Amino acid sequence: MPKLGLLRLPLWLTYVFLYLPILVVVILSFNDSESLFVWKGFSLRWYPELFADSAVMAGLRNTVIVATTATVLATVLGTLMAVGIHRYTKGGLVRAFAIAPALLPDLLLGIGILSVFSLLGLTLGLHSVIMAHTVFAMAFVTAIVLARLAHLDPSLEEASRDLGATASRTFFRVTLPQLAPGIVAGALLAFTLSLDEFVIAFFTSAPTTPTLPITIYSMVRFGVTPEINALATVLLLVSVVTVIGAQRLTRTTDTTRTTDTTEAP
Repeated sequence: MPKLGLLRLPLWLTYVFLYLPILVVVILSFNDSESLFVWKGFSLRWYPELFADSAVMAGLRNTVIVATTATVLATVLGTLMAVGIHRYTKGGLVRAFAIAPALLPDLLLGIGILSVFSLLGLTLGLHSVIMAHTVFAMAFVTAIVLARLAHLDPSLEEASRDLGATASRTFFRVTLPQLAPGIVAGALLAFTLSLDEFVIAFFTSAPTTPTLPITIYSMVRFGVTPEINALATVLLLVSVVTVIGAQRLTRTTDTTRTTDTTEAP
């Protein structure tokens, strides 16, 4: 037992290294003092001040617009791409290109998308950030839906076609309901990624329409304040809840698949 505990020590040290700074930020967001280094007691004063800050609210509004629109577009396009790859391609080359934006460094992807916008003569604004985030998030939706497609029962679609259903009716009445957990999980993940994404938004946004991460960056340059800690805590809460929801949906999908396999004759 002592040896087992010693072997687990690097794991726990890694957890401490990763999560202790986040815990410190959350704790300091409830500090009544304006100084980060002086604790004056527990207080919620920074949260009302946060929501009264016009710059923060403008960044939050832009972020919600971008994240919501990009999530809808990425979910629709990513789902259709996954279905097309699953049905009409063989080998892994097309699949690799489809999920490549999820694997490329954000810096490289941001510079590449900005170069394309410049080449096409497109102006920068919320629309450019939406397009960039759609490309980025679509890769994650495609990967999740492809994983779900790999475990669907093809006999259900065959039975639907044998009964006279058209291809579109089979897709909407048979295939899509089976993909629903994976699609929702991909959408939640896409929303979270777009909500927190900074590098791509930094390259593709206009100075007049900053997203919330860019607003935070501009505030941090003059020093971290308890208000920024409160904002980081709110974003952390939203991200954690969304990621847990996506993970639960994925787990539900896996459990259902396992149950169906076990009960099959």
